[in-house]
Amino acid sequence: MPGAEGGSGDPGNGLRAALSGLTTRGRSFLAAGVAAAVCAYVLGQPDLLRVGLLLAALPLVCVVVLYRTRYRVAGGRRLAPSRVPAMAEARVFLRVDNVSRIPTGLLMLQDRVPYVLGPRPRFVLDRVEPGGHREVSYRVRSDLRGRYPLGPLQLRLTDPFGMCELTRSFSAFDTLTVVPKVTPLPPVRLAGEASGYGDSRTRALSLAGEDDVIPRGYRHGDDLRRVHWRSTAKYGELMVRREEQPHKARCTVLLDTRREAFYGAGPDSAFEWAVSGAASVAAHMLERGFSVRLLMDNGSTVPGPDGAGGFGGNDSSDAAGVLLDTLAVVDHSEEPGAGLSLAHDVLRAGSEGLLVAFLGELDEEQAAIVGRMRQRAGGAVAFVLAGSGWTSREAGPYPDVPPGGEPAPGEQDDEEDAQRSVRMLREAGWTVLPVSAGDGLAELWQRADRYRSREEAGAR
Repeated sequence: MPGAEGGSGDPGNGLRAALSGLTTRGRSFLAAGVAAAVCAYVLGQPDLLRVGLLLAALPLVCVVVLYRTRYRVAGGRRLAPSRVPAMAEARVFLRVDNVSRIPTGLLMLQDRVPYVLGPRPRFVLDRVEPGGHREVSYRVRSDLRGRYPLGPLQLRLTDPFGMCELTRSFSAFDTLTVVPKVTPLPPVRLAGEASGYGDSRTRALSLAGEDDVIPRGYRHGDDLRRVHWRSTAKYGELMVRREEQPHKARCTVLLDTRREAFYGAGPDSAFEWAVSGAASVAAHMLERGFSVRLLMDNGSTVPGPDGAGGFGGNDSSDAAGVLLDTLAVVDHSEEPGAGLSLAHDVLRAGSEGLLVAFLGELDEEQAAIVGRMRQRAGGAVAFVLAGSGWTSREAGPYPDVPPGGEPAPGEQDDEEDAQRSVRMLREAGWTVLPVSAGDGLAELWQRADRYRSREEAGAR
């Protein structure tokens, strides 16, 4: 069974641990047996001694039997699905198999789950026949993305007489991955999304590729029908023609994770909106056949650096899984003061097609760095989550001002800095969409398309 936790279990603390599992009934029988044996010795009553030995032996026999049979109970767990979006439910299936030759007593099943997934589930199971099994299930749900361990599974066994209870813990556990919520996006055409950058020849190559007629050296396994004899005679070594090498359209999703760039925390914070937006755009572009790369402000990329410059392969489902798993655990960067310069260095080393950035608050220096990123992209769209309106929706747009009040002078300065940053990015050629609390990504995505059409009309 997938997710099985093994059928033998661990021995615990031995027979002493089994004796500590005596119930109140078992302890009473044992005490009564000992008392009867003492009275029989004092009073000289052999019949009473036999009764005492029977009373004392019954719970001890139950302990020994239960101690031996607990190794023959197997437990398993299965998640459906193992990767779930935030605020969605997953179901956990538990299975208990009795692999011994005798039936079990009453079983209490308990699974350990993190508190963010809900209360700890407990189940009471009837006796399981030899070779039989029981299945139960429960649901988990989390508003916070992350990777959460489930388990280990705990099983409490009892004998048919209720004399002893033993708790068994399995060693294995499973992991539930809660990924960011992915918003379906409308199919729009953004500037540069299918063109890379540069002149028309480069743009054509980004979609169709060309037949590279420049020969290269022969490699083991090359088809001899591709040998370029003229070049072979010229260079004095075996040369072959290169086959057509198509260029997939590329998209880079830049996620700003600087702690000082975002206000608030929790599922409705600006940072969580940015993470969910990055996941939505990445999944949308993969569905459209793009090679997608996720780039962080600290310069790290997903997928990692490879021969294609860090862009994903052709399998969109695998690439989407890798990106979502990464975004499930992404947190604020631990490099204060580094800013976005490391991400700019990565972009400067190659050529991009479409660049989509999810940015927090930008000062003038960081806005200038982001503006220079536009030079290496055929098209650039920035979602800027600036302003303290993300601090608390209930408290109004500013933390110390009630709804309808006037912001403090310092807050006005922050808004002016945000507007200045947006203006600098637009002057650098970015399509900029300021994001406020409550804005939907799908509507902003369509608005970016309208901005593109407007810019193209102005250019003509």
